[in-house]
Amino acid sequence: MTRPHLLRTASPPESVLDHVPAGADLIVPLANGEPGAVLDALEARADRLDKVRIHQMHPLQTRRYMQGAFGDHLRHVSYFLSGADRQAYWDGQCDLVPNHFSEMPALLRRTTRCSLVLAAASPPDRHGYFSLGTNADYVSSMIGRVPFYLEVNDQMPHTMGGNVVHISDVAGWCHVDRPLVEVAPAVPGDEDHAIAALIAERVPNGATLQVGIGAIPNAVLSALSDHDHLGLHTELLTDGVIDLVESGALTGARKLRRRNKHVATFCLGTKRLYDWLDDNDGVEMLGVEWVNNPMIIGEQPDFVSINATTEIDLMGQCASETIAGRYWSSSGGQADFARGAMYSEGGQAFVVLHSQTRKGRSRVRAQLTPGSVVTTLKNTVDHVVTEHGVVELRGKSLAERARMLISISHPDHRDELEREARELGLMR
Repeated sequence: MTRPHLLRTASPPESVLDHVPAGADLIVPLANGEPGAVLDALEARADRLDKVRIHQMHPLQTRRYMQGAFGDHLRHVSYFLSGADRQAYWDGQCDLVPNHFSEMPALLRRTTRCSLVLAAASPPDRHGYFSLGTNADYVSSMIGRVPFYLEVNDQMPHTMGGNVVHISDVAGWCHVDRPLVEVAPAVPGDEDHAIAALIAERVPNGATLQVGIGAIPNAVLSALSDHDHLGLHTELLTDGVIDLVESGALTGARKLRRRNKHVATFCLGTKRLYDWLDDNDGVEMLGVEWVNNPMIIGEQPDFVSINATTEIDLMGQCASETIAGRYWSSSGGQADFARGAMYSEGGQAFVVLHSQTRKGRSRVRAQLTPGSVVTTLKNTVDHVVTEHGVVELRGKSLAERARMLISISHPDHRDELEREARELGLMR
């Protein structure tokens, strides 16, 4: 590897090709951790590559290699579908590997060569350390083990934690100055606020939260502003966290692990969030193998996990990665946090969903739609919340579960669900 004193000056993005051998497995962070100019350079010279694979969760940019444009020269392997690669997967142009988010580092080490990490970063500090900014995710565990090629972006926030890379671990780097991709907060509707209120009244002061992205999580964060000494230990940090910190409700003062720190493994939101993250000592970015580890989560009392699902059957099986039986995303960290909350003293895991789709189809199903994939097992599911109420399934019989879930389904579907439950033998 080139030594640090030779890397003080940035190289053009195409210099990455000097570090990509035939058959290489290239690891790219998710979301804004992806280095756009470096990926552009690889695509522009794809004919020089031989059986190279790019492994990534949740990309933000649709690219030609994802769509199979370069054949076996350069191919995309997905671990969580997004709008960027979902159609490519449906068209058979890329691969999808099932996983739990917490296990991604181990999975990549076991099944790929981990030839090179390609990542976006903030400029190095005076000590020679780059920060991976909005990300730690699965690539931070590879620091010191796998060479990194970095795309230094002047607009990437400098964050702290387990996501700093010393120049001695960098094979090369290039320089860009461009805005990060922004995702505006979803605006909650009446149903979202109803669900949020049911959760907020069950969250004790001093609880530690894991909250995702979307209208319901945003509504939950807003509903918690009158709480005290909440903590944050979440895979994804979004704009809504800022308001909760500024209200004084989110301090982390009662956390046992990383006390007084807001812990996440990646961040996604607007420029407001990225500016807030920059040099913020209150935020700690840590690797997903630690953040999403159910045993680590379980060490924190009163842990509250909140995750969405697309449909649930009357036994409590949650299908959260398919829609109408068609693959839409992947497992992510839902099962990680559901199990972690189960291990926590006083922990609660909430699975949330609207009772029906916009077209009036019930999301509470007697049986999951054919083709649906179970993300969170019935044995793990705890609380289930719709705008019509909240039920606690753990420790309940199948018959009790069926009755309880029907009680929070949309009223228009309850008679039919009860009839189907009896036909299936779930209720007598």
